[in-house]
This record gives sequence, structure tokens and C-alpha cells, in this order.
Amino acid sequence: MFGCYFVSKCNISVFRLITGASIGETDLLGNIGKMKNKDAKPGSKRDKMSRAVPIVVMFILVCGFSFYLGGIYYSGKNSFFSKVSISTTSQKDIVVAPFRVKPIAFPDCGTDFQDYTPCTDPKRWRRYGNYRLSFMERHCPPMSERKECLVPPPTGYKIPIRWPQSKDQCWYRVDRYFIDIIPILYMLRNVPYDWINNQKSNQHWLKKDGDRFLFPGGGTMFPNGVSKYVDLMENLIPEMKDGTIRTAIDTGCGVASWGGDLLDRGILTISLAPRDNHEAQVQFALERGIPAILGIISTQRLPFPSNSFDMAHCSRCLIPWTEFGGLYLLEIHRIVRPGGFWVLSGPPINYQNRWRGWNTTVEEQKSDFDRLKKLLTSMCFKLYNMKDDIAVWQKSLDSSCYDKLTPSSYPPKCDDSRDPDSAWYIPLRPCITIPSDNLKKLSLHTTPKWPGRLIVASERVSMVPGGNGNVFKHDQSQWKVRVKHYHKLLPAIGSDKIRNVMDMNTLFGGFAAELIKSPLWVMNVVSSYAPNSLGVIYDRGLIDFGSTIRLFIPHFSNNDGEEALDTSLNPPLTIMLAAGKPLVASISCVNVSLRSWRWNVAMCEPFSTYPRTYDLLHLDGLFTAESHRCEMKFILLEMDRILRPSGYVIIRESDYFIDSISTIAKGIKWGCEKKGTEVGVEKEKLLICQKKLWYSKMSQD
Repeated sequence: MFGCYFVSKCNISVFRLITGASIGETDLLGNIGKMKNKDAKPGSKRDKMSRAVPIVVMFILVCGFSFYLGGIYYSGKNSFFSKVSISTTSQKDIVVAPFRVKPIAFPDCGTDFQDYTPCTDPKRWRRYGNYRLSFMERHCPPMSERKECLVPPPTGYKIPIRWPQSKDQCWYRVDRYFIDIIPILYMLRNVPYDWINNQKSNQHWLKKDGDRFLFPGGGTMFPNGVSKYVDLMENLIPEMKDGTIRTAIDTGCGVASWGGDLLDRGILTISLAPRDNHEAQVQFALERGIPAILGIISTQRLPFPSNSFDMAHCSRCLIPWTEFGGLYLLEIHRIVRPGGFWVLSGPPINYQNRWRGWNTTVEEQKSDFDRLKKLLTSMCFKLYNMKDDIAVWQKSLDSSCYDKLTPSSYPPKCDDSRDPDSAWYIPLRPCITIPSDNLKKLSLHTTPKWPGRLIVASERVSMVPGGNGNVFKHDQSQWKVRVKHYHKLLPAIGSDKIRNVMDMNTLFGGFAAELIKSPLWVMNVVSSYAPNSLGVIYDRGLIDFGSTIRLFIPHFSNNDGEEALDTSLNPPLTIMLAAGKPLVASISCVNVSLRSWRWNVAMCEPFSTYPRTYDLLHLDGLFTAESHRCEMKFILLEMDRILRPSGYVIIRESDYFIDSISTIAKGIKWGCEKKGTEVGVEKEKLLICQKKLWYSKMSQD
């Protein structure tokens, strides 16, 4: 009887749905023996009782059936779950058919798009505000404006000059010939702009010489050449000579002559500049074979984790460091590691001798310099050295300075509501990012010197989920074997044919580390949903760029995602895979770690770089990791945009996806060959591709 009562209570809502009874009518069942209404009409009571009889019968049947099902469940519970277990185990032997796509030939975008940078497109700048030049930040086109076409090279494009000659020159030639006495201009131009040459020739940034541009190493603050400028800097910062300083960032880089000179001194530099009226600062840098990306310090953080660089540099970069409460200096503070250096040349340094050429007064420049020193002191920078046009500040080595800050100090300490390593689309904040007390060996002077730091597992390895010294060593060993195999399949690796490289889905930078003796540089990308290992890569003396954003995902699938306003932190989500297919996960809100690409649920955003940037793109399981959020064709179209003609692609991928990738690759004019991996497993394959050189048949409007 108790069992029947319990079941009836549990199934009362179901009962109502079946019978259509109202709440009052179900109350009738509970009080059927007590229902007496002397004042009721004769017909009324009879109608209700006639309806109650089948309801009672139905109730008894439901109750009895529930007992029956319960008996079956409890008697066969163990055998039921054992069957499920057996069924699940047997799925391992199921062969999943490879993913297939239909062949497609993508059209030519036309010559108007030869230097198309989707997220920093000058044609779209008017849509955004002028406040702090925020229109120059990343503003990626919506889905409706996404291009499904191939970005062509400029007319007369030629394979770039090989490294190391490319550091000093690149192709640019205009020839005139005649067809039926009509003069025709034939332009051979890898970088189709000469604005800098016209405007900066007196400063020796570059100059035309026959069929090419030459880079004599000049600059606004080093008219005698960048080498002499860096020589003076080394005298002021001895750590530049002994391997202590390995990574650097140059804000407002010009044509990246400073970063190019440092490469010869063992210092790896990312050169940063916006796509502005100089047209092609970053493009010139990349054509020369020097690491560079499009970017600007404006309203959002730079796309780097905290405590990344050993040194930051600004040579008359025109960034208003003392404006907005020192907001831009606070961002430099965030990305420079403890004990790292910030170098400034240009206004207001050496104002006593330079102010006449700056269209200002000596009093104004002195005031700016005093304000700059005060701001840097409040951020725990100290003046390290200064001579002539160069001033050097050093970030505090430990927490002693930060401990002295009070609630009334300006700028204040940042609270813990935002991850200091998050950077993609994160607004700048007027507060100081304090290095973690848990990282005792994060400072410049406790980090091993180069090249020893390349093979040392830093403290930040333990911050990666599942990371430790043994995992780091295993990653090293694995990539040693893999890269050896790559050399056999693609002999161009290590030759002068490959200079600019991107590893699009790395963990600790193992691929880049194994190529360290080759004449190339590698931009590392930590893929979305992967462990946040960006800091580890910088600790090794390698470079990358990326960030963390927060996405609201009602149902984790290929669409229906929107960005959440809440920026609090949750553990990153790892998507498990079965038989090469992503499992669908229902989840309300998740903190998504993204680096380089801002992978949105609805679309994948392009890189902050020009077309024809890289000679080699390497992917390790990227399509397996991202296929649930990004259409394969859009990933490959973006790869084609940033890959140089005659450039190479190495795709390590599940056998489930490899044939589909090959099919789409044919549609973007790549020639590909499928190869086995170094271990020869069937479930994973390699696709070695090369992009063909072709020219647009569509003229400019």
C-alpha cells in the first residue's frame, strides 16, 4: 500500500496529463469516500461520479504498472548496466567513415584585396570611433561580410629575397614597355607602397635602388644607423650581451630595423605597429623576414600574457605615455616580466638638447619628463640608466615595492576579478597588475639565461592543467622525433626557402624549439580549448601571441554563441573526442582560452597580419580541436591568405579529416601529398602541401 501511495504521489502530474483532470478533480480522488453534498443537484453528483470511475480505474492501472516496472528494474539492474558497459566497449572496434566534403573552387577576390587585412581593414574604419584611435584596433567583419575567395598577390609579385639578404632589401620595380606605341607600366612589387620612402627618405628608413627597396638601418632616433644605436643601448643594459635578455617587443616599430638588428645579437623581437598612414610598416618587416604583427595600444590589452617580455622598446613611437593616467604604461608594466626593462628614446628624453626640433618649449618637455618619471615610479619602475637620447627603466624584481602601495595610491593594485594573462578584447584597466607571489622564479634574473632556458621547464608549466616537468620532457622528446621526420618529408625545412613560420596549434613550443638552429623564426599559437601555456613559451625564450575571452554558449555546437559581459574566471573546458568526432556538450557558461585566433562560436576571426606573411604553416590536430566551432573552409582560406606563394603547409591530423582537407586544398590552388607519421599509425596522417603562385585576372576598380 505504501508503494502504491508513493508512486501515485510521484506520478500525480502525469496522471493529470493523461486524464485531463483539473486540480479540483484530482482532489476528488483523495476524498472520494468523504464526498457528500446534500445541497447538490441530483444530476450534478451523478455526472461527477460517472467521470470519477474511469479515472480511478486508470489510476489503479498506472499504479500497478509502476510496481511492475520497478520490479523489473531492481531485479535486472546489474545486468542492465553490464549490457551498457559491453555495448560501450564494443564501440572501440567500430570503424568510422572519413569525413567527406564536396570539391569546391574558390573565386579570385580581385586585386582590390591584394593586401586585405579583414580585422584591420581601412575601408571599415569610418564605422568606429576616433577615441584613442580605437578604429585602428581589431574590428572583424560580421558573418554577412566574410569573404569566400582567394586573396591574390600584387601584379608582378616575385618570390621574396632569401634570408639573410632579405633583412636589407625587398623587391620593388616599375618597368615601362610599349604595345603599339602605347606605354604600359609593369609593376613588380611585393610591398605595393612607397609612402614611407617618400616621407621618411631623409631619415634613412629605406630607399629605392633599381628593382628593390634597401633598408640602410636608419630611423628617426638613430640617423647614424641602428647598429650604433643598439651598441649604445647595450652599454646601458649589460644584460643584453650575456643571454639574460632574450625576448623583446618594439611598439611603433617603423620598418622593424631595431628588431632586425637584435636578431643578430640573439634577442628575438616582436615588432608591433598599426595599419596606419604609413601603409605597410608591418608588411615591410615581414617581407624582410623579421617577426611582426599588426597592433596598437589603444583601448584594449595587447594580445600577450602577463610577464612575457624581457624588454620593451619605444623609439619616438608617438604613444602618449603620460596621458589617460598612464594607462598605456600600465599595459607595458603588465607584459614585461619582473626585472625586465623599458627603453624610451624620443620626447621627452634629452629634451634639453632636442626640444627645438619637437615644435614645443623646454618648459613643456621638462614637465612631460617629470610627469613620466613620477608615473613610472608609482608603477614600481626605477630609472636604471640614461645617456644621450636613451633612457632605461627597470621593473621591480620582487613584491617589496608593491607591498608599499596603499588604497589611496595611484594607480591602485588590480583586484583578482580578471586573469592577468587574458588579453583578447579585454579593456585596459587603470590599475597595476601585480606578479603572482606563487611564482618565485618569474623574474628576469631568476630565469635561466639563453640558450639554457629553452630546455628548462619553468614554474608556469605547473599552472597548465596536467603540466609538470615530466610532461614537458615528454613533449620535447616527442617533437625531436617528429621534426626529424619532417626534415625527410620536406627538405626545404632548414634551407633559405623557409624563413617565417607559424605553429598554429602548439603546447609548449616544442616544434619551434627543435627548429632553433635553422635560419627561421616561429610564431607560436596556442589553440582554443587547449591548456593556457602561453607563459611557458615566453619563459623558454620563444614568442607567441594570444589571450582569453569569455563566451556564453547555451548549447555547445557550431552556432548560437554570444559573448558574455561577465569577465570572471572559470576553468577552461576541454572537449573530449570519440572516434575523431567532437562530443556535443551542453553547458551554460564557460571560460574559453583562446590565443591568436579569437575563435567565436559563430565564426573564426582572422590573424592580425598581412597576406603573404609566412613561408610555412604547421598544424597539429587543429581541425580535430576546432571543427565543432569553425568551418574547415574558413580556416583553410585564412591559412591561404597569410601563406606566401610557393609556401608550405604541414598538417598533422586525424585520418577522419585528412581527405576533406585535401579536397578543399585543391580548391585553393594547393598541391598536397598524404604521408605517414613517424610512428606509422593509421589513425593519424600528415598532409604536405605547397601553395601555387598565381595572379589575379580581375583588375582594380
